[in-house]
Amino acid sequence: MITETNDLIRCFGNGDPLYERYHDEEWGHEIHGDAELFERMVLEGFQSGLSWLTILRKREAFREAFAGFVPAAVSQFGDDDVARLMQDAGIVRNRRKIESAITNASAVVALGEAGRSLDEVVWSHQPPARAEAPKTWEDVPASTPESAALAKELKSLGFVFVGPTTMYALMQACGLVDDHVAGCVAASR
Repeated sequence: MITETNDLIRCFGNGDPLYERYHDEEWGHEIHGDAELFERMVLEGFQSGLSWLTILRKREAFREAFAGFVPAAVSQFGDDDVARLMQDAGIVRNRRKIESAITNASAVVALGEAGRSLDEVVWSHQPPARAEAPKTWEDVPASTPESAALAKELKSLGFVFVGPTTMYALMQACGLVDDHVAGCVAASR
């Protein structure tokens, strides 16, 4: 669905300045770097089953709670940190998601120790660019063969909570794919 505010036509995000800014300035823009991709991976995992706007509104609290999403720091979190995070009303308090963030931080660190990077792994699964923007949200897939392959590789590397749908959302958020629908101000970037 296309919505219009502030003289801009957007495929999502209208009505909330934070959401509009995210749509206009972040979603679909290329993101590189292990900490940056780790942050998006964690947030996409926490978003599962919730509204993205909920996560977006809590992003600063997540950054504070998860040591700025520095993988080496998060990988050192222990039981006391899990207990602390379960009491933090500023984030989504879901033990499985919290523990997956810590596990995934350790997997990012292990990648680095093996001479690889999360950036390299994620971007190696970038699909070919679309010939044209999707016409409607119904034309946007929930997952793709590339997101399934990324999920499979990540799982083989020790990552958890990284299914094909969550990894496709990561691909969208980090600019591996451009799913802004036709007519959206950002579709023609």
